[in-house]
Amino acid sequence: MPVLRGAVTFSRFRTEPAKDAPSDVKRWMTKGLKSHAFEPIDRRSEEERAAGFVELENPESSEFATGNLFYGEYALFSFRIDTLKVPASMMKSELDKWAAAFGKENGRPPARAEKNKQRAELKQLLRQRAVPRTSTLDVTWNLKTHTVQVWAASRKTVDEICVALEGALAVKVIGITPASMAQRAGIDEKALGPTAELIGMDLPATASVEDTHGEA
Repeated sequence: MPVLRGAVTFSRFRTEPAKDAPSDVKRWMTKGLKSHAFEPIDRRSEEERAAGFVELENPESSEFATGNLFYGEYALFSFRIDTLKVPASMMKSELDKWAAAFGKENGRPPARAEKNKQRAELKQLLRQRAVPRTSTLDVTWNLKTHTVQVWAASRKTVDEICVALEGALAVKVIGITPASMAQRAGIDEKALGPTAELIGMDLPATASVEDTHGEA
């Protein structure tokens, strides 16, 4: 878990309430996360993906008890994503075995309708056996400054988590970048450019651990 064990990639955001700011922040946070809590994939369905919020230290729980969610002025939790897919190679192998056995027993290859029916039955059987692939991405929320850090490298995943936060907590999630900070401070964007002293100089390459996301 990045928050506890120190992963290197995160994105920072500030949040603005879509409505009036909540009077009881902790109660509001708990209720919102529960409304978008993770629910396991229904193996009887066709869905291959499930996502939602879980506790930081227990990805199997979405109770969000006070002692498991709040740490000082921070709310710490995770966003869990499960995927469940039957590998195409496994499906083909099992279907070929069935077709061979069918031909031996009936003296003919299976008709298309028979094969399609068996494919559907095999898919359900293999889904019951398959183990979902699980990933958890950590989120830190400062309850005083209303700033958020999302510990994920994929831009697509970060965007998904931001959308989930907006839906769960009725807030607007806005990326923190130098340009957005300057705009809020009333600084002209032109002032952010390199100074005359820096023009023409070779600047050393630096590696940043923070991904920045522009304002929506």
